[in-house]
Amino acid sequence: MIFSKTLKHWYSINKRALPWRQTQEPYFIWLSEIILQQTQVKQGLPYYEAFVAKYPTVFDLAKADESEVLKLWQGLGYYSRARNLHATSKYIVSALNGKFPNNYKALLKLKGVGDYTASAIASICFNEATAVVDGNVYRVLSRYFGIDTPTNSSKGIKEFKALAQELIDKKDPAEFNQAIMEFGAVQCTPKNPNCLVCPFNKACMAFNKNRIAELPVKIKSAKAKKKHFNFLVFVSNNQKTLLEKREGKGIWQNLYQFPLIETDKNLSYTQFKTLVKNHALLENVPFELVLYNKDAVVHKLSHQHLHTKFWIVHVEHLNGKAISVDKIHDFPVPIIIGNFIEKFNF
Repeated sequence: MIFSKTLKHWYSINKRALPWRQTQEPYFIWLSEIILQQTQVKQGLPYYEAFVAKYPTVFDLAKADESEVLKLWQGLGYYSRARNLHATSKYIVSALNGKFPNNYKALLKLKGVGDYTASAIASICFNEATAVVDGNVYRVLSRYFGIDTPTNSSKGIKEFKALAQELIDKKDPAEFNQAIMEFGAVQCTPKNPNCLVCPFNKACMAFNKNRIAELPVKIKSAKAKKKHFNFLVFVSNNQKTLLEKREGKGIWQNLYQFPLIETDKNLSYTQFKTLVKNHALLENVPFELVLYNKDAVVHKLSHQHLHTKFWIVHVEHLNGKAISVDKIHDFPVPIIIGNFIEKFNF
């Protein structure tokens, strides 16, 4: 097919030299694909290199403590990916003797592996003709064929998968899949693509009908909720502080944070100090409270915006689960906590 031939020719000239393109080893392909979910290559590449250096095989990753994996993942966000990565490595080692499933359907059964990742591994490692469909592919196909179906609708997901499957080069699915993903990332970019040098501009519906900015279509998600987070950063005279592990399900599950007080609105210093006095950690304990950041740090997640303040709580002593401040860098924390730790410089 002309589309496939043109695409692969473009890829042969323009593809970036990336380490996971030098191998067909399933472990490295799987690792790169999990890291690159919701993450751009320039951000994900250093993490991939760090993981490969520390865990060169799936056996090494399976032997690691989850806290170590989360610490290495720190800053990438969507931490469920790291937890699933670790859980899957353990399963592959214990149940499959370190061998990855060699087909799309079996790969789909792995924790944290969906249609896209299963298709990528199956095609690149095992030459199975199953098409990848990610944000880049949606964009390319939507613009080239002028498709208005929302990409995040059930109808759109089925329609674009079927179209990609129809277009895939059955003889060389690995090259085709990598080419279409790269084309979307480098050439058919979300904003201001250079359509004048695009090899598809003569046939591209979006370009010829001046609809580049309109496509692809996506249903708007619900408005993100606004939350007010207040972290209590304890500092004692003997240089200790407190971190708590987040239990239960959630975006920061098994990560560490300073003791948290969530409020339904922004509070004044006086209002918050009155609230802090009743905190279980400060009952009958003299303390000095200092607001570190007058303006809240806004941390935007897909479904909520966290308006965050850090309150320094000076106390004479901390006992029990207190840790030395020089150990604070050993704990995996959300990026917003990590940024504060670097700036505060205990």
